[in-house]
Amino acid sequence: MKTKHIFFLALFPVLVLFFSCTKGFEEINKDPDGFTTASDGSLFNGIIGSLVLTGDEQMYLQNEILYKQTQQAALTSSAWGSATSIGIKSVWSNYYDALAEIRELEDRFSAKDPSTAGLNNMKAMLKVVLAYKTFKLTDYFGDIPFTEAGYGYQNLALLHPKYDTQREIYLFLLNELKWADENINPADVEEPFNTFKTFDKLFNGDLVKWKKFANSLRLRYAMRMSEKEAALAGEIIKDILDNHKMVLLGYDILAPVLESACLWPSSIGFKNQSVNWAFREQKNLRMGSNLWHQLSVNDSSDGSGIFDPRAYIFFETNNTNKWAPYPQIPDGNTLPSGGIPYGEHRDQVGSFGLKGEECIYSPFNYFLIRDEDNVPVILMTGAEVHFLKAEAYERGIGVVVNKSTAEIEYMNGINASVEWWKMVADNSKLPLSGMKFPEMIHIPANIDVSTVLNHFGLWNATTDDERLKFIYTQRWLDAFRQPSEAYAEARRIKLLPREGDAINHFRFPYPQSEAMYNTKNYTDAVQRQGGESPDVKIWWIPN
Repeated sequence: MKTKHIFFLALFPVLVLFFSCTKGFEEINKDPDGFTTASDGSLFNGIIGSLVLTGDEQMYLQNEILYKQTQQAALTSSAWGSATSIGIKSVWSNYYDALAEIRELEDRFSAKDPSTAGLNNMKAMLKVVLAYKTFKLTDYFGDIPFTEAGYGYQNLALLHPKYDTQREIYLFLLNELKWADENINPADVEEPFNTFKTFDKLFNGDLVKWKKFANSLRLRYAMRMSEKEAALAGEIIKDILDNHKMVLLGYDILAPVLESACLWPSSIGFKNQSVNWAFREQKNLRMGSNLWHQLSVNDSSDGSGIFDPRAYIFFETNNTNKWAPYPQIPDGNTLPSGGIPYGEHRDQVGSFGLKGEECIYSPFNYFLIRDEDNVPVILMTGAEVHFLKAEAYERGIGVVVNKSTAEIEYMNGINASVEWWKMVADNSKLPLSGMKFPEMIHIPANIDVSTVLNHFGLWNATTDDERLKFIYTQRWLDAFRQPSEAYAEARRIKLLPREGDAINHFRFPYPQSEAMYNTKNYTDAVQRQGGESPDVKIWWIPN
């Protein structure tokens, strides 16, 4: 499971054109021999498949590094830190294998008659996926090969692509997302789009949702660069908010909408097995004291201080049914962690509570990391969009400061996050026994959105900084299973809850293959950015 994708292997499409008609991701590991062509939809289907995290990224980057750096959890033992290069290689390969397929589709679309029905819709969907994947990669590394990358199969002169600066990449992608918003036409659904959309396993061809996702990503990444490019970021945010552009909606004042951009395994025919593999093999993540103190008013091990129902969704009690956080900053008196809380034996009826005698600290909730059918691969939630809006109105980024509107958006964000996560939990079940989350884990009825707001409502804040800290904290909590997003926020802002020293990990080193095979461009990028060490800040991080 370490390096094997759950979906199709992403191969260079001109070298091997394959998957003639695989509308879902059910053709896993089938021999492509005999296939000599791939439809536009087939290629797009594979690109969507590449959005699923590899097991290596989850184990070696997220579980081993990012959860510790973001303090969304505690790393009780660093057993795999020396293997970071495996995760880096996996992330890099996932992106550039998919990029070759994206370039192939771009060429095909360019060759079509501009009047082709639905062509702009197909182009827009591709641009949005490319933007999502590229933003994620550049936020890991900084400058990356982009404008010349993915063309090596067409032009041997581009086998060693230059590195674009992160600023150039950001501005280009933000413009591409703007194009997508302006050119998606939900009424233009004739052939060939009508067939193409059947391969869309993200939104099932719902063009309104693609438009919403494009604008939501514009909002996310404009905000991310706002400390370095305040004017440009403000223009984008103003365009979205003042012009009421469609975005993912989590809550509509009193009614849950709970929109999100996610891949839902059971609905598209794949098993998301890499999550449990990463936790089972690495097995050292536990609830940390920092996040625990955002969910409970005290350290009572019986859970009487818990005011946020997400505590029961994100974590579990230890082997003696006690809530026990691992110290974010352990000392000589900290007892070692152990046990088998992520072992598949817990799927069996009667064995769910067997976490091992040494499991003395609260692990991640087993349902969240074991259910391979009903827990989604999260790209973005509607709750995040509300928190982004709240920050914009609270700080006056692109819009006039409006504390009342900020408070409304913030409350919508909390409502959306709590209810969205409860929806996921209520639908979760274990793959072997079929045991359901609500059957095995009881969330007290007196803990709900109102108890979260009683503690974290903006009316409880006494300063502007504290109001912002509340907003950032709730976005950080909502991103519990998006540690790469939390990592970005931890690097961007200084008001996130944190124990100990400020974060000093700002990027990952490039894969070793770049130093070997793209030496000059790699060397130029490293020198331009100031080195390869993790303490080197990428472009958008404030000084």
